[in-house]
Amino acid sequence: MPLSQEPSGGPSGAAGEPTASPNDAASKSALKQAVFLHTGWRSAGTWVWSRLRELDTATGFYEPLSNVLAELSLADVAASRPTLTSGHPPLAAPYFDEYRPFLEPNARGVAGYSKRFSVDRFASVPDAQFPALQAYLRNLCERTVEQRRVPVFKFCRSSGRLPWLKAAFAQAMHVGVLRNPASQFASGWLLSQQWSNPFFVAAPFRVLGLNQSDPLVRQALDVCGVSLPPVASMSDDAYAMACEQFARTAEGNNAYRAFIALWILCALRIAEGVDLLVDIDRLGQSRDYAAGLRAAFETQSGLSPDFGSARDLVEETRRSAPRMAGIDGRAMRTVHSAALKFLKAQRGVDAGIVEVVREKMVLANELTEPWR
Repeated sequence: MPLSQEPSGGPSGAAGEPTASPNDAASKSALKQAVFLHTGWRSAGTWVWSRLRELDTATGFYEPLSNVLAELSLADVAASRPTLTSGHPPLAAPYFDEYRPFLEPNARGVAGYSKRFSVDRFASVPDAQFPALQAYLRNLCERTVEQRRVPVFKFCRSSGRLPWLKAAFAQAMHVGVLRNPASQFASGWLLSQQWSNPFFVAAPFRVLGLNQSDPLVRQALDVCGVSLPPVASMSDDAYAMACEQFARTAEGNNAYRAFIALWILCALRIAEGVDLLVDIDRLGQSRDYAAGLRAAFETQSGLSPDFGSARDLVEETRRSAPRMAGIDGRAMRTVHSAALKFLKAQRGVDAGIVEVVREKMVLANELTEPWR
């Protein structure tokens, strides 16, 4: 069944049972047929996804662009659960449980997936790999819709390609998840400092380095004053390893500047058009905002996630400030200002989201002030 043809209700024909009105049928057919959550690493996107995944009518696909899926086997699925240091919520099922129907016995790799999908791209037009990526996601969508369920995708590698995905999946609800950059960066930086896990520090270097020939990315790098590991002549995998080594000894201010460059590029794509913005900082501080988000999801997708248990992650960042070593927080004000000016200079961005980003930068100034 094509993604654009969601099953819709109609008259039951059974004596004594209510018959759906034309308005009811029209309302149901107008609902979005999938949810694409465009998030960033350490943005609390997994928590948002988990609220949707637990609904009876949703099927939650975790990180459909992750390179892990290239080697995933049925035997691996059960072990894909949160670790003690992940900060992720407890999950009723393993992360990759929903991929079981797309895995073959005694084989590795999710059907249709390619490791080429794992690096985000920021070009204004789709690249040569996008048709294969579109076909892969469409297969996941259509087989889920056939089961009369709503596919919910939680991405960490899609924000740069958000305009491509929105055009290709117009019947999906595209949701941007935004957390202030200081809190988001601190979450990954502390994992590196305390648990020797450099992945989240290395990720911006990797994504930016593999996209640095793009003029928009080059501009963001220059604006934020980022120094990258040299690409030289190496494969994407080799460069990823080089970035991880680079991140282990990266100067803190440079690591933060790289993070801000990637963060503002993703914020730009979100500001160019999403169906809904989830402000993680507000979500943990306002019950009314959480209730409003629930209503917005229900109106657009028919899903009604409960966000009432959101934690105040801003306050958690304030409490963690004494542990944030190796970064001159006061010096980061100029980086926040430069990134915001970069965003404002772009055309076709939503003014409301630009204002949200401005508020995020003001908050980031406050949160980074005590970092040393």
